[in-house]
Amino acid sequence: MSFSLAFVAGVTPTKWTRIWNDRRADVPLTVFRTETAEQIAVLHDGRAELSLVRLPIDDTNLSVINLYHEIPVVVASKDHEIEQAETVLLADLAGEHLLQNPDDVPEWRDLADEVRAGTRRALPQMRDLDETMEQVAAGVGIIIVPHSIARLYGRKDVISRPVTGVADTQIALAWITRETTDEIEEFIGIVRGRSKKSSRTDAGAAAAADAAALVADGGQPAVRSDGRPEKPPRKPKKTDKAKAAAKAIRVAAAKAKPAVRKRTETSPGRTRPTKNPNKGKGRGH
Repeated sequence: MSFSLAFVAGVTPTKWTRIWNDRRADVPLTVFRTETAEQIAVLHDGRAELSLVRLPIDDTNLSVINLYHEIPVVVASKDHEIEQAETVLLADLAGEHLLQNPDDVPEWRDLADEVRAGTRRALPQMRDLDETMEQVAAGVGIIIVPHSIARLYGRKDVISRPVTGVADTQIALAWITRETTDEIEEFIGIVRGRSKKSSRTDAGAAAAADAAALVADGGQPAVRSDGRPEKPPRKPKKTDKAKAAAKAIRVAAAKAKPAVRKRTETSPGRTRPTKNPNKGKGRGH
């Protein structure tokens, strides 16, 4: 039996695959990189059971778990003026030539000079990101990509800077819902940091029972992106109720206690002398 995981460029699944190999040496894990255009096709054609994808995707018939965000960066030739900046405003890139389909970066498309004026020239032939980076290094134009992509295809003759005004991208784990297996559930547990001894079955059963109870009361359970119900809010413990009751009793007792007038001393800080009952009597008495 084998198990396959695809991942889109820029994602590093090493930590998760190492844990899998430690826990499930009996099920070999095959890992391979895929292009963005193929990131869900590998699920539908059976090349992979799971795919680490970059959103958005067509999630029809898929279950999806969001994992983490990636910040966008602008990549330009090393002598570009962005070298002097720590962060670049998107508005400052309106006059640049983007070596991408403008629809891939709609925030730039909506304010770009060349798009608004209709002067945008055709893109040069670029078969992959390596060739795109060559064009960037030559000063032909810029690209706006997730930071992980810029790092993966980085060169000494290009620079990258975080760019504001462009939405972060999201990395997620996807699989075909109807083909969910125990192996897929176990890998999901690894990605979520679940320990080897934790019981996914017990937790799932408890969540399902809580969701069923909520529906029976006329409510609607919260559902996560993978189709499973959210964990219900923590119920108050008996000790919480006991503490609250005890506090209420103390407060009521304090309010009912009569006020006591303080005793006034003639000489604050000094002790009044005690009268000697034998004073003035003879020694013979």
